[in-house]
Amino acid sequence: MTTAPPAEAQPPVSTALLPPSPTSAPAPEAAPAPAVRWLPLIVALVIGLALTGYVWAAHGAKPGVLLLLGIGLGVGLFHSRFGFTSAWRQLIAVGNGTGLRAHTLLLGTTATLFALIIGTGSGLFGSVPAPSAGPLGIGLLVGAFLFAVGMQLGGACASGTLFAVGSGQSTIVLTLGGFIVGSTLAAWQYGLWSGLPAFDPVLFSDHLGWGGSLAVTLAALAAVFFVSRRVQARRNPPPVGAPPSARGALARVVRGSWPLLAGALVLAVLGGAVLLVSGGAWGITSAFALWGSKLVGVLGGSPESWAFWQEPKNAPQLAGPVLADKTSLTDLGIMIGAAVAAAAGGVWTLHRGMPWRTAVAAVLGGVLMGIGARLAGGCNIGAYLAGIASGSLHGWIWGAVALVGTWAGLRLRPYFGLGNPKPGDGVC
Repeated sequence: MTTAPPAEAQPPVSTALLPPSPTSAPAPEAAPAPAVRWLPLIVALVIGLALTGYVWAAHGAKPGVLLLLGIGLGVGLFHSRFGFTSAWRQLIAVGNGTGLRAHTLLLGTTATLFALIIGTGSGLFGSVPAPSAGPLGIGLLVGAFLFAVGMQLGGACASGTLFAVGSGQSTIVLTLGGFIVGSTLAAWQYGLWSGLPAFDPVLFSDHLGWGGSLAVTLAALAAVFFVSRRVQARRNPPPVGAPPSARGALARVVRGSWPLLAGALVLAVLGGAVLLVSGGAWGITSAFALWGSKLVGVLGGSPESWAFWQEPKNAPQLAGPVLADKTSLTDLGIMIGAAVAAAAGGVWTLHRGMPWRTAVAAVLGGVLMGIGARLAGGCNIGAYLAGIASGSLHGWIWGAVALVGTWAGLRLRPYFGLGNPKPGDGVC
């Protein structure tokens, strides 16, 4: 009797529609979240409630709602640790595209909401929603490059700077200070860069309608998603580290940490709400130029004489109160919301010491981001997110150039004592 040889073992076949992208090791388990930090939590809640009540009473319901939306954005950003700087660093350094794929979900969901809101002309408080479109020129290219270099040196992007400051990270306070200085310098020297060669903005909706614009945007994002998976499969990078997390579904919602994809959906809905309430997309960096210019005025300067603030689109922002400014309100809200989230998650802490080279990198990175954001007409939120979600070509160009700037920034980081992910690391 002849016995057939045993069949060769076959690897298991994944039945998932989209199996996880491979990494060199399994993703680590998240450590349990520490106990709630009650004092910072109570302080952050009191500040949030008091400021919301004041804004609502002094300036009306619309600014009050914008502040609340900012608080929600801060909670979502921190609980999901939704990053742009780290996502691009992980992609360029070791080929891990997890963060970039989360971007595609954020961008695609936001683009869908923008098409519905702008395409139907829906708005609250009398606002008329409009897309974010920027000119295509030298300022966009140089600004996006400088911004990307700056965020790798400063350790955070525009949104990341705010939620990191809210969570007590002192290094990022220096980044925020540099950000304000750079934004103010760019506003002061507006005449040096405002006339740089540029083509008019290109909106897909002007040529394809809002349905066609959305289809093109979603198709391009799908291509980015699948290309990043192929890159990750080829490079087999370390997995992304897991922040401390509460145990149990309800506890995780309240105390974190959220999956990146959940954070992307929450941020998209809140960003769509900002458009619905204010008529404009969520932005961050214009407030930094305003805060710095207001400070110059307090110190005896005359920012109202600067060409930047004499522009019709900018003059009302400088003339009005900070707590009635849309972008200032959402920025302040993000810091408050991040403080609430970090304290609830037990990880709020006030960092003190830092190496001097790290401090220099933080300030320099912030200055570069401030200048870059003004040259490019926005940051990772105002140009990249809002631009792509609006079906504007400048958002795509900003993102592509930012990848090049990230590559350059990674090569500068070691000079300031800052590390980069490596293929042999346990996590990236």
